[in-house]
Amino acid sequence: MSAVAASVSRKTGRPQKSRKSKAGWNLLGLLVFLTAGFPVYWMLNTAFKPAKDAIDPDPSLLPTGFTLDNFRRALNIADFWGPVGRSLVVSLTVVVIGIIVGMLAALAISRFAFRGRKIVIVGILAVQMVPLVAMIIPVFLLLNDLGQYDRLTGLIITYLTFILPFTVWTLRGFIVNIPKELEEAAMVDGCSRTTAFLRVVFPLLAPGLVATSVYGFIQAWNEYLYALMLMSQKNQTATVWLGNFTTKHGTEYAPMMAGSTMMAVPIVVLFLLVQRKMAAGLTAGAVKG
Repeated sequence: MSAVAASVSRKTGRPQKSRKSKAGWNLLGLLVFLTAGFPVYWMLNTAFKPAKDAIDPDPSLLPTGFTLDNFRRALNIADFWGPVGRSLVVSLTVVVIGIIVGMLAALAISRFAFRGRKIVIVGILAVQMVPLVAMIIPVFLLLNDLGQYDRLTGLIITYLTFILPFTVWTLRGFIVNIPKELEEAAMVDGCSRTTAFLRVVFPLLAPGLVATSVYGFIQAWNEYLYALMLMSQKNQTATVWLGNFTTKHGTEYAPMMAGSTMMAVPIVVLFLLVQRKMAAGLTAGAVKG
């Protein structure tokens, strides 16, 4: 009888432990969400509150008022659409070139055995580990010699140097997970290698391309240091434009948060458009091999 009672207690104890474990993970997830989401909430709260409340030494966590004056101030303090347009041109160009070149490079590394393949892979990782700040002076001197200083083409080339390795390494993980047998079967049925890739591999690679493109776009859109050092005031990008709110008289926090909110809109719209592909790409992109 005691053995039966012990067995019943063990069986009933497992769901209790499972519920406690699930509650613990839910609590941890809630804490992570609050930690990551609070800066976004505070940015929006400051953007829509009156400017005098933004510098209150005893701020309120809840909204104390609603105004659009901060957005008007942000649009009037300096040219807004010019920097945003330049950032869009640079980011989209970097993503398109990076995806095309990165996909071909990742395909070569994943599907072909050639001399120096491991050296290429190690080189890609090594480039990603180099701090960007360490390359400012060499990049500046090189672009100046090439006549690309203070030009969008020079900024695009610079961004490609650190976005391409990321793109190649990420896409390699997606391609490795696609079995070679699918291509081989298509080639047996009469397809060339290029046709087999376009009809078989490329559709399966689409979620990975979307996920990689989004992260590449975010890196190019949010980059500040090189845009500040390589571009003049008249050709500044959106991230450098935010520096106009810090003057010798102090920082205008409410208009700055309004400008940051407007800058976040393209990223949010992009995520909303590709969220399904992003989810599929993140689950399918586990590195293998």
